[in-house]
Amino acid sequence: MSIPRLKAEASCEQVLAAIETAGGVVVDRLVSADFMDEVAAELRPWIENTPTGTDDFEGHRTRRTGGLIARSPKSRELMMHSLILGAARHILGRATSIQVNATQAITIGPGEPAQVIHRDQWAFDMYPFAKDYQVIVNTIWAMTDFTAQNGGTRVIPGSHKFEDKLRFSEGDTEPVEMSKGSAFLYPGTTYHGGGANRSEANRIGISLSYSASWLRQEENQYLAVPIEIARTLPEDLLRLIGYQRGAYALGYVDDLRDPMEFVRPDLARRGLAH
Repeated sequence: MSIPRLKAEASCEQVLAAIETAGGVVVDRLVSADFMDEVAAELRPWIENTPTGTDDFEGHRTRRTGGLIARSPKSRELMMHSLILGAARHILGRATSIQVNATQAITIGPGEPAQVIHRDQWAFDMYPFAKDYQVIVNTIWAMTDFTAQNGGTRVIPGSHKFEDKLRFSEGDTEPVEMSKGSAFLYPGTTYHGGGANRSEANRIGISLSYSASWLRQEENQYLAVPIEIARTLPEDLLRLIGYQRGAYALGYVDDLRDPMEFVRPDLARRGLAH
């Protein structure tokens, strides 16, 4: 089995079918290369000032630049892309709502070895979620071309249906190769890892993940997105960041107030029933 590929015109149903079968899908050229160059221009100064990782998992030659919603207006468009968001809402459909989980520009430098193969849902304290219960969906957007040589993400097709806490090596995987502007979408149960960069150039991907709204976010969006920036964002993105209740009585403020009241009072809702 290989990771399937779809054209940018693919429907949400096609994306979901591919993920159900293989545990991930590449959507080719979902945005233009020029658009990704604009994202790169916004993020370049932030990436240049990001330190490399401190352990093997983070990568000693890898920079992980977060806070993309605040730092890169163009990244917000990727976060809200209708095809990706529609698929994420469906995959996480058992939850009342979904939220931004984390945002990162991942720059894998030359000489970085392959990352350990893992599942993204392990971030939640290795909790043993039910085998068929998805709590996270990730999208990796190619800001540079992804190849087998430059650290393209390694994945085990079909592994979203495997048992949990298994261990694999790079040799068990296949590379996600895709051109700039393409996106790789996969659920939190798919075994994967960053590839070894055997080239002489950086490999940069934009990782934007979504999670069930009753989980703690990996990246604290309320601090990563300063309140003065949050107040300028559209309502749908604000709610996706987490300025809404995650369920009937989850996430209210003091006297059952809507968290939106503290950011955009004009959009706030009264009481728990809404």
